[in-house]
Amino acid sequence: MLLGTMLIAAGTSHLTFARKEFQAQVPDWVPLKKDTTVVLSGIAEILLGTSIAVLKNDKEKVGIAAAGFFAAVFPGNISQYKNRRSAFGLDTDEKRFARLFFQPVLMALALYGGGVTGKKQKV
Repeated sequence: MLLGTMLIAAGTSHLTFARKEFQAQVPDWVPLKKDTTVVLSGIAEILLGTSIAVLKNDKEKVGIAAAGFFAAVFPGNISQYKNRRSAFGLDTDEKRFARLFFQPVLMALALYGGGVTGKKQKV
């Protein structure tokens, strides 16, 4: 539920007050306008967060979808580091580099929260 709430909050910020800052993370090679990319990713985050809260019977699928989303946006974090774009207080190379290690943690949390990892295997 915490991850779902965080996704809804982040998605809402994509569409409102943090819209410009999220544009700093959009790689130049993305074929859409940066603002369009931010809006679409914000909508995706809101939908994923809502799905986590609502679709209890599809918990594993939603966890996999959320982890996939976090993997899909990871190139944005790499782009922000590589292009030295400041946003969200990430105003040094060291901070932007450290941020790269947070995305795999989010992926693992999504999989764990979805019950995909941490399960005992049946033999």
